[in-house]
Amino acid sequence: MPPGDRCGYRGRVRDPHVLRSVAGQLSPARRADDLRRLRAERFDVLVIGGGVTGAGAAVDAASRGLKVALVEARDFAAGTSSRSSKLIHGGLRYLEQLEFNLVHEALTERGLLATRLAPHLVRPVPILVPLPAGQGVRDLPARVLRRAYYGAGVAAYDVFAGLFGGGRGMPLHRHLSREGARRVFPSLRTEGLAGAIRYYDGQVDDARLVVTLARTAASLGATVVSSTRAVGLIRQAREVTGVRVRDLEAPAGSPEGEFEVRARTVIAATGVWTDDMSRMLDDVGLRRGIRVRASKGVHLVVPRSAITGETGLILRTARSVLFVIPWGGHWIIGTTDTDWRLDRSHPAASASDIDYLLRQVNTVLDRPLTTADIEGVYAGLRPLLAGEADSTSKLSREHAVIEPMLGLLLVAGGKYTTYRVMASDVVDRAAHRLGTQRPSRTADLPLLGADGYASMWRDRADLARRHGVPVGVVEHLLERYGSLTLDLLALIDADPLQASPLAGAPEYLAAEVTYAARAEGALHLEDVLTRRTRISFETAHRGLESAEHAAELMGAVLGWDAARREREVTHYRARVEAERQSQLMPDDATADAARLGAPDVRGYPADRGADDGAAGLPR
Repeated sequence: MPPGDRCGYRGRVRDPHVLRSVAGQLSPARRADDLRRLRAERFDVLVIGGGVTGAGAAVDAASRGLKVALVEARDFAAGTSSRSSKLIHGGLRYLEQLEFNLVHEALTERGLLATRLAPHLVRPVPILVPLPAGQGVRDLPARVLRRAYYGAGVAAYDVFAGLFGGGRGMPLHRHLSREGARRVFPSLRTEGLAGAIRYYDGQVDDARLVVTLARTAASLGATVVSSTRAVGLIRQAREVTGVRVRDLEAPAGSPEGEFEVRARTVIAATGVWTDDMSRMLDDVGLRRGIRVRASKGVHLVVPRSAITGETGLILRTARSVLFVIPWGGHWIIGTTDTDWRLDRSHPAASASDIDYLLRQVNTVLDRPLTTADIEGVYAGLRPLLAGEADSTSKLSREHAVIEPMLGLLLVAGGKYTTYRVMASDVVDRAAHRLGTQRPSRTADLPLLGADGYASMWRDRADLARRHGVPVGVVEHLLERYGSLTLDLLALIDADPLQASPLAGAPEYLAAEVTYAARAEGALHLEDVLTRRTRISFETAHRGLESAEHAAELMGAVLGWDAARREREVTHYRARVEAERQSQLMPDDATADAARLGAPDVRGYPADRGADDGAAGLPR
């Protein structure tokens, strides 16, 4: 059978006789065939960057009937897009800053994701806004004003969502007394508390949404390949006509390890690496146009038992807004907001970051948290459009699209929630250049797993009974895969051992690791433990107790021998140790040095036989 038939599509768009779920499988065979296409074909649009904006742009362009390719230097969502606060939100604080357009835009996207595009991945999460009591009776007028002020802000948030939200998808806010706040969040200190306001935003597993976007693009016929680093632009005169790419999975010294990809238009959605793309044009003397500053955000993960509460919290701090968000059997506490000028591939959380977050959250908890409560820590970088502000917290969350050279479009800035708007804007520019008038249709395009999700959730008990698994297992799968749950249940039907819990992480199934390698483009152990699942920060062992079992399951799909499995496990252990060491360091510089003690698995010298510090985009 020809490779194209195995992968479920031929040419520009998928075969209409092939199910979307099959056409969107990022299998080992699909990767091999897509690499062949990258070398042999010319594309209308080539997207550099497999984060949420790049994957969203690939979906948008492919849905317009364009011939699309997406290359990502590491894994999908390996950078910023897997390290957020896991919220799809309008940005309540932007109302206070009078950025109504940004709030309107974000709430519209929140409504679309929660009701139409990805209801299996975006769901409501309640959040409390505690109201300070002030000092005695004299402060009563100020207390009333504070409640009115915050209440008006949250009410405006709901009004914006109802009028412009494309389907609200979230319940309305509610005012609570001090006793009412304590009932829904018993760990909240009552001293100095006048009450609270409960409102709702959306919660998402950010990495899973990006993988779903990449698969959705693939289901529409896009060529989608990770571990392919853009190392240079190809130009004819003053026009970009393609990109030189390095396949980081090719054997060391392979003549096919580096090749050219031809394209009529190149879109760079590279986040905090946007300036690197601009520097590729320095030799022709062009102004860069967009400057991006990286702001580091650190999050702590603690067990659900460490805090007693039914909702999240949002707190104002001197330097940022702090969230305490329920996350399954855990809480996510974050975030910091500090300038970062060191290694962008692996931003490190320092001991001072961790101490800052603990101090801030302990101001409102009746039982203070300590480092002993921490299960996991992760750090990410926000790509902010650089301006004149001294503080990164004051830089713009709006986005920009520019064309510094014919054939090259850069998109930068923005926020996770508005990825679809950014993607639409940059593809509009590409479509205009290509002479097509087809508008974006992604506002009405459900992502893979969304179709049929509501009915499957309603009938989940019958689904569990038919496949001989507990209802809780089906619920877990539906909330991660939507209607693609049937693919995982088919794996279990064929091999009941796939229903076994993963070693060290019993909330995940063996089938999820197998499926990640078979259909979700996972190429390395880190991809599964850090992004396809979140075991690396949800367990106190950081995934070490799961590594060998996961390597066996992945190896069965990817053809790993014993030596390759051991290399993957060894690398993962080194990565965890480097992260733990960095979190003991007092500042950014020492934390960064400790984190760099473990090289990236892609371009790993022991496997590649080459220096990983070559020019190009993210390591």
